[in-house]
Amino acid sequence: MLNWADLTQDWSALYSRAKLRFPNLRDKDMATMRKDRKQFEAYLAERHHLTVTEAREELEDFLYTEGLKREITAR
Repeated sequence: MLNWADLTQDWSALYSRAKLRFPNLRDKDMATMRKDRKQFEAYLAERHHLTVTEAREELEDFLYTEGLKREITAR
């Protein structure tokens, strides 16, 4: 499974995929948002009309599915 550190280290590759999942992300906001997970979760909640808990769960699901995709393609 991917974690927040994996996401931020490979931001350029994963951001485009995140934007497919979360279409209301704005490119101009990402420079600051990607530095702090809690801030990103709050931003995600605000931009997608979710609670922070829902945003956290959506982010966890995104990281999980992206991790699975990496495992499958690595085989």
